[in-house]
Amino acid sequence: MNKTIAFRILIAVVLYGIFAAAVLHFHEDDKPQDMGWEDREGYNRQYIAKLTLNGMSVDKILAELGSPDLTEAKKVTVNNYQVMFYRTQHRHSDGITTQDECTALLFKDGILVGIGETAYLDYKEL
Repeated sequence: MNKTIAFRILIAVVLYGIFAAAVLHFHEDDKPQDMGWEDREGYNRQYIAKLTLNGMSVDKILAELGSPDLTEAKKVTVNNYQVMFYRTQHRHSDGITTQDECTALLFKDGILVGIGETAYLDYKEL
């Protein structure tokens, strides 16, 4: 009888190990574009709060946050400026994302140089 119990425990441990390995192997990280709007806003807020200036590229931000909700770009002399807006706070239940529901990220030649409302004001003054 002890052999039967030990054998069943061994089978259970092996099956659990196979299941755990399968979950770890096939698990995909959540992508912002696959999230609901509430989860995406929270994710965007947390990610943007951790950003540092002059070190992040447009490509890195796009890879982490996905496509922006709104964007603007212009060229001033020899520099390219782009401001991308990511939704971070819900204000209106109208199904339309507006700038007042977003946080602005300002890029100069592909490098992050500003975050938030002041970044957009700087962009408009260029």
